[in-house]
Amino acid sequence: MEKVDVIVVGGGLAGLSCAYELADSGMTVLVLERGDFSGSKNVTGGRIYLRPILPYLPDIWEQAPFERHVAKEVFTAMGKTNSTTFELYSDRFNQEPYPSYTILRAKFDRWFADLVTEKGGFVIPQKTVDDLIKENGKVIGVKSGDEEIGADCVVAADGILSFLTEKAGLRKPFEPKHFALGFKEVIQLDSKTIEDRFRLGEGEGSAQLFFGSVTQGMMGGGFLYTNKDSLSLGLVIGLQSLNLREPREEVYKLLDQFKERPEIRNLIRGGETVEYSSHLITEGGIHNIPKLHTDGMLVVGDAASLSLNMLFTVRGMEYAMVSGVLAARTIKKAKGRNDFSASSLAEYEKLLNESFIIKEMNTFKNTLRVLENERLFTKYPQVICDLFEKVMWVDENPKEGVYKTKMAELKKEFFNVETLKDWWQFRKI
Repeated sequence: MEKVDVIVVGGGLAGLSCAYELADSGMTVLVLERGDFSGSKNVTGGRIYLRPILPYLPDIWEQAPFERHVAKEVFTAMGKTNSTTFELYSDRFNQEPYPSYTILRAKFDRWFADLVTEKGGFVIPQKTVDDLIKENGKVIGVKSGDEEIGADCVVAADGILSFLTEKAGLRKPFEPKHFALGFKEVIQLDSKTIEDRFRLGEGEGSAQLFFGSVTQGMMGGGFLYTNKDSLSLGLVIGLQSLNLREPREEVYKLLDQFKERPEIRNLIRGGETVEYSSHLITEGGIHNIPKLHTDGMLVVGDAASLSLNMLFTVRGMEYAMVSGVLAARTIKKAKGRNDFSASSLAEYEKLLNESFIIKEMNTFKNTLRVLENERLFTKYPQVICDLFEKVMWVDENPKEGVYKTKMAELKKEFFNVETLKDWWQFRKI
């Protein structure tokens, strides 16, 4: 059996980050990617937060194929026939290094794979891994078709449903409530139109989140990110909410209806859909993380369920990249000891626990309970929109005093037992 030092299964951000960190260590590193190229099967909304990654990968960003740095945060509450938008533009968002960027994974991951190759790693596309090879309970390699490849360590970076993590017996059965379905279109639009329509400077970007009637009572929300010459528009819907929905409906229809809302229709006017994609997203947070190591194997990125819904944003790509780096650092130490046992590779979990990843996931460990509250997607967005509409409405009747009438409505809608319970739950995140 052919043998190398490390096999990384999956050429996404976690796998490539691990391989990049290992590539100049003197070890032979193979990245096996089932797609035609890295990024061909990877999906994100997408936005990446750069500053958390810089201490771990400081030297690769100058030529990175980012789309736009995010200079504007936009939140839109959507009622059935109205909406209210809150917008934040800050000088801090325009200070280098820019805090976050929009990206397209087909471009970004392919570029990153080239960096790994230039540094000495081997990225092999169109290579499907079918099984693990074990000896006396230890992972010693992988099977790909009729080929067997041995390794001191296998890194499972094979995505959210991680076949390898299941094969290694490291995770419990999945629960629908721990996942959401993200699906989006990339809509081509020239850069000048994007900047004029979204009131952006040259190179600036906008990240807009939508909550309320857009998901028709189901857990989830919408997003719109500006790229250089395209828009990424999509929805995220909780799988459990989707499964319980009656009557059943194809999810693409929800996106079509979203696009027909005037708030969206006017933003995408004249654009052409050039890409459609979908991806499962973990919503379980810290509660859904599997065991991350065993004899001869580590688990990183989506395969490790390292993703977090913070309500106001979803974190994942920086978690994937940093987990890959930490796995690589663990492997280097294990190589120095010539010990790839579970106890040796346990160093990985120690590094993760010391990083921002697990600390943030513990801080937001109760988010899923908040997201399970249907009123977050029905009552509250509608009340906000209706209240603001009444404040702004003028007709033939004398205008009533704002404070007296609107405070009475606020008390009615928000100062009751039901809402106080919701606030009590919300304070835990």
